[in-house]
Amino acid sequence: MMFKEVVGQQAVKEHLISMVKEDRISHAQLFTGPEGAGLMPMALAFAQYVNCHNPGLKDSCGVCPACKKMGKLIHPDFHFIFPVIKRSNPKPVSADYLDEWRSFVLKSPYFTDHEWFSFLNAERGQGMIYTQEGNEIIKKLSLKTFEGKYKIMVVWQPEKMHNFAANKLLKILEEPPARTLFILVSDYPAGVLPTILSRTQQLKIPKIDDHAIAKGLMDVFEVDDEQAKSVARISGGNFIKARDVISNSEEKQFFHDMFVNSMRNAYSGKLDEIIKWVDTASGMPKERLKNMLLYCIDILRESYIANYNIAELVYATPAEDQFISKFKTFVNDRNIETMVEEYSLALSHIEQNGNIRLVLFDMSMKVSSLFRISNQLA
Repeated sequence: MMFKEVVGQQAVKEHLISMVKEDRISHAQLFTGPEGAGLMPMALAFAQYVNCHNPGLKDSCGVCPACKKMGKLIHPDFHFIFPVIKRSNPKPVSADYLDEWRSFVLKSPYFTDHEWFSFLNAERGQGMIYTQEGNEIIKKLSLKTFEGKYKIMVVWQPEKMHNFAANKLLKILEEPPARTLFILVSDYPAGVLPTILSRTQQLKIPKIDDHAIAKGLMDVFEVDDEQAKSVARISGGNFIKARDVISNSEEKQFFHDMFVNSMRNAYSGKLDEIIKWVDTASGMPKERLKNMLLYCIDILRESYIANYNIAELVYATPAEDQFISKFKTFVNDRNIETMVEEYSLALSHIEQNGNIRLVLFDMSMKVSSLFRISNQLA
C-alpha cells in the first residue's frame, strides 16, 4: 500500500517519511489512535516505504519488486501477528489464517475487529493472540532478511496477546535482531502490557479531517461533492463510519432498528416486548453487542442535542435524523444523564463478563422507569 492510498493524515505521512530519509527508524513503533483514523493503512504504507528499492520524496515507487510484493502482503520479510480464533487447531497462530488475512486486508485496510471475525464466520469467537504465537515470533525473526532492507512485523491489537506471547515479544523488543522493525497497531493502548509500551516509540494518529474524508469518499465510492461533505461531517473523523454511511451498511441499520425498538419498549413498558428485545440482544456476539450499546449511547446524545435546534451540532445520518426529530422530545434534562449512565454501566458489566441477559434486562427496566418518571414530572 502506498501513502497516497491512505486517506488524509498528511502530517503523519511526512513525519514517517522524514524518519526513513534521516535514517532514524526506531525498531519498535506503536501506532495508536481512534477507530477509523487509518492505523493499519498507515502501517502498511510505512512498511512498504521502508523496504522500497527506490523511495521517492513523498511515497514508495510502487513498481519495484519489493513494492509489488509488499503491496500484495507476500514479501518474505513482511510478517503479521493478529488475533485469531480456535477451530480444529487447539493452538492456533496467525500463520494458520494468513491467506484469509491477506484476502481480508487487501479488500479494504480500513476495518474493525468485528468485521475480521465476521469474515472468519466466527462472530461469537473471542479473538486472541494465543500462547504459541510467542514461539512463532521468535522463529520468524531469528532468520536473516531474504531480500528486504528490514524484516518487518506488524502486530495488530497487541492488547489481545496472551501473557506468554506478550513476554516473548517483550524479550525480542529488548534485544532486537539487526534491521528488524516492529509496528504495533492498537486503538486501545491502555490494554497493552506496560513493559511493551515502554519499549516502543508511540505515534498518535489523529482523527481524519472532514476535507480528507470527503475527498477519500469521492475517490473510492465516486459520490458527488455535496454528499461526500455531508457524510464527512457526521463521520467524526472516522473513515470506517463514513464508508458505512455511504454503503448503508446492514450492521448500522440493525443497530438503529434495535435502538428504536428498545426505546419504544421502554416507553410502552410492555414487559413481554422488553424480554423479546433482551433475548435478541443477548444472543448477539459480545463484541457486536458492545458496539450496539455504544451506538445507542451516541444516538441518545444526538437526540438530546437536537433539542437545541442547531443543525451543526447534530452528527446523524438522514435516516437517524428522521427518527431523532420525533424522539428528541422524550429526551431531556430530567432523564438524559441517567439514561446514558445505564447504557454505559451495562457496557462496563458486559466487558467484565457479567451475565449478559440479566445486565440487559436490568438496563431496559431502569430506562423504562426513567420514561415514566419523566412523564410524571412533565
